[in-house]
Amino acid sequence: MSVTKVDYSKWKSLPPPPGFASLPTNKPSKVVNTSRQADSYAALKQKRAWDLAISPAKSLPMQAFMLYMSGGGVQIFSMGIVFMLMFSPFKNVAAINAAFAPFAPSSSSSKSFSTLFIQKIVYILANMLTLALGLYKCNSMGLLPMGTGDWLAFETRGPSPEISLY
Repeated sequence: MSVTKVDYSKWKSLPPPPGFASLPTNKPSKVVNTSRQADSYAALKQKRAWDLAISPAKSLPMQAFMLYMSGGGVQIFSMGIVFMLMFSPFKNVAAINAAFAPFAPSSSSSKSFSTLFIQKIVYILANMLTLALGLYKCNSMGLLPMGTGDWLAFETRGPSPEISLY
């Protein structure tokens, strides 16, 4: 197999494309301010922590649409979606410290609940909104005991009246 050489000299004479700015090669490079770079990195980590905190709330419209499309009956498909919706907030809250560990400042412990406290509280509240949506769907399907007829097994009967018919 032979490799042919490509002549690049004909492309060197072409002008640069519009919007392309070539860097001068003869000037010394500037020293980047490390404190400014560290501050921007910390701000980026804070932004990503806020993105993670509100991510359960961002998925609520999609989950509500899935619940709507699953129907109001008690079928295996709708029960699977409701189970997923009810189980995921508990799973997310249980792993909250691991989820926020990459965004913790380097000066504090990444596994502490007090690190990124406000973002974690918002994350918990957004997961509780997901749980509330699941409970609403369970109520609309008739799976939650809300009526008086659902609690008849726990009511006691009063004494029977003695009636004489003579």
